[in-house]
Amino acid sequence: MAAMTATGRPLLNRRLAEFGTTVFAEMSALAVATGSINLGQGFPDTDGPESVREAAVRALRDGRGNQYPPGPGIRELRAAVAGHQRRFHGLEYDPETEVLVTAGATEAIAAALLALVEPGDEVIALEPYYDSYAACVALAGGVRVPVTLRPTTDPAPAYRLDPDELRAAVTPRTRLLLLNTPHNPTGTVLGREELTAIAELAVERDLLVVTDEVYEHLVFDGEHVPIASLPGMRERTVTISSAGKTFSFTGWKVGWVTGTPELVAAVRSAKQYLTYVSAGPFQYAVAEALALPDDYYTTLREDLRAKRDLLVDGLRAVGLTVYRPAGTYFVTTDIRPLGEKDGVAFCRALPERCGVVAVPNAVFYDRAEEGAHFVRFAFCKREEVLREAVERLRRL
Repeated sequence: MAAMTATGRPLLNRRLAEFGTTVFAEMSALAVATGSINLGQGFPDTDGPESVREAAVRALRDGRGNQYPPGPGIRELRAAVAGHQRRFHGLEYDPETEVLVTAGATEAIAAALLALVEPGDEVIALEPYYDSYAACVALAGGVRVPVTLRPTTDPAPAYRLDPDELRAAVTPRTRLLLLNTPHNPTGTVLGREELTAIAELAVERDLLVVTDEVYEHLVFDGEHVPIASLPGMRERTVTISSAGKTFSFTGWKVGWVTGTPELVAAVRSAKQYLTYVSAGPFQYAVAEALALPDDYYTTLREDLRAKRDLLVDGLRAVGLTVYRPAGTYFVTTDIRPLGEKDGVAFCRALPERCGVVAVPNAVFYDRAEEGAHFVRFAFCKREEVLREAVERLRRL
């Protein structure tokens, strides 16, 4: 029962009434309580580069960032983000007016939606979607409209976007498309053809696009194409990324936004009343991290590719149908071959059954039945941990 005031009014803002404790908190607590291997929440079990960690220590000792950094982020990091976009994607952004530093990608998404969405505006998001998307649309007073990535097993298990379904979802009230590629939780990487169709639709219907690209360097099959690089898209796209997934310092919560001066100014107007600033010393360290040589990014990708293959092979050996991810560090499985149908019940029982924690995909859907029998595992763990998890899962 919802908490009430003494006069019987709900305590929680009605826009958030449908949202409780996140599934990640629930499953991580379950992992601790049962001593299970946590393949649910997506955080690495090792730190990122020592040189980057030392850069943070150096900033702390030198007194850089221990007090409020500038509201838009320190100049060094904004320049590094602009340099990253030029280096990897050929996109030019002015660090003074077209880059904004945020408290991770989650705050960037919240600020973008609060800034750009009016109450009653429709926001189309690719379902299944990361749970904060739904909450942020609700906080902005928007109406979320899911367009579902559909699982297929032909020619191999994968999730696909139907451009016709996306087009049909657009109405006169549609304000914004909220994209995520590489996509969590399915591991889908939207290809150039799919993104071109989305871009053409956005231009035709004069839609804004907010795109979450935090897994941009974790692409194993295909390529990452920023939608802002396509014709007509730079002026209508807010691109979001962060340091957490690329450099394995998820606790630092350093993210960023790039876009036109007008879009960045709008997002900053909302962001300044959320955290205002954060992670001062870590901003200096992330600026150095973004300048790491190409072989860092190559090694990161190849290491995770090997871990993906290890876990995919292990899950297949257990008997699950596995949707091999083209990107991210998550793999989705269908539990029906094991005689299971309820992913939530399966994940809650899994720690006691074999000492492993996963996340049910149903929580990423508006229509929970669409994802009822799918379960997500994370492979951003040490190889020996993944091998042990696979051995434990064999008990199923």
